[in-house]
Amino acid sequence: MDMQLTSYTEYALRVLLFLGTLDEGEKTNIKEISTIFSLSEHHLSKIVHELGKLGYIETIRGRNGGIRLAKRPEEIIVGAVVRETEDNLSLVECFASHGNECILTPACRLRFVLREALEAFLRVLDTYTIADLLENRTSLRALLKEQRDG
Repeated sequence: MDMQLTSYTEYALRVLLFLGTLDEGEKTNIKEISTIFSLSEHHLSKIVHELGKLGYIETIRGRNGGIRLAKRPEEIIVGAVVRETEDNLSLVECFASHGNECILTPACRLRFVLREALEAFLRVLDTYTIADLLENRTSLRALLKEQRDG
């Protein structure tokens, strides 16, 4: 089975990681992030907007504007970000309340096993924060600087 988070969630996590590498009070902008990660500014704008609505980042408008984390990295739980940015965590058809056409659903235990596995996956992600992912902040900053300068 190919279980994979959407690129939307992956990019949301990348944005949070990038913002977590900034010094306190430092801001960046969508153009810089899109350049570093080779992402569309339009797509990134949607992600930044949603992360702002969710309270993870703040956007400051105006001449000295930009974006930065709205919470400390220790307060941003990876599992919560995944739950809030993934539009569909249904691994198989029988997870869906509508459109489940599988004839085995009434007697099959597969969905229960897969739901248990998904819950375990999310439980593990709940034990990590953005701060945990930034333990090697110096190395991450060096890679980002290289990309920015390169």
